[in-house]
Amino acid sequence: MTEVSSLTGRLLVATPALADPNFDRAVVLLLDHDEEGSLGVVLNRPTPVGVGDILAPWAALAGEPGVVFQGGPVSLDSALGVAVIPGGLAGADDVPTLESGVRPDPGGTTAAGPRRDDARHGGAPGEEPLGWRRVHGAIGLVDLETPPELLATVLGSLRIFAGYAGWGPGQLEDELTDGAWYVVESEPGDVSSPDPEHLWRAVLRRQRNELAMVATYPDDPSLN
Repeated sequence: MTEVSSLTGRLLVATPALADPNFDRAVVLLLDHDEEGSLGVVLNRPTPVGVGDILAPWAALAGEPGVVFQGGPVSLDSALGVAVIPGGLAGADDVPTLESGVRPDPGGTTAAGPRRDDARHGGAPGEEPLGWRRVHGAIGLVDLETPPELLATVLGSLRIFAGYAGWGPGQLEDELTDGAWYVVESEPGDVSSPDPEHLWRAVLRRQRNELAMVATYPDDPSLN
């Protein structure tokens, strides 16, 4: 990429100044970012809806809390799966893999979420388990039309998201310039945090700079 430096796989952490209620104290994992726009999921918006209520076959693989998360304000009637394979692809030798040049299609806006150009995502062809497409490191997208048993032995954690967050060309860059987001490195555990309500503070607290102090920012500044 030339004009836009890809932030795919990194986290957008909402600054206290971000006024949009859709993203108040949000932690967004960017699944795709380039000159055509950006796409991600909010990691800390659990809903009361259990995974088993809408995608029963995947319920056993979903991490705690085993609920659907609201991934963002776009296409709330679609479902998108994000999962971690511990140690990258280690231990996946007995799992069916993709043939060279072929990737699972997460297509449409139904069970597997929005479609983007698969060729922009990393991962050497022929190494990824069938039904899982690497986004960054050990984090990848799950094709929810794949039989869950094909991935049951390799997935370390799975989150199901209803909807996603999207930005048009240049829109996210404008928001970054305006100071709406901090950009930090993601960790595989962010996807499966058992305490998502406190993820905003946890991500900031682990930063080795002045951002660690932002973690102490009160939810209601008027009470400070």
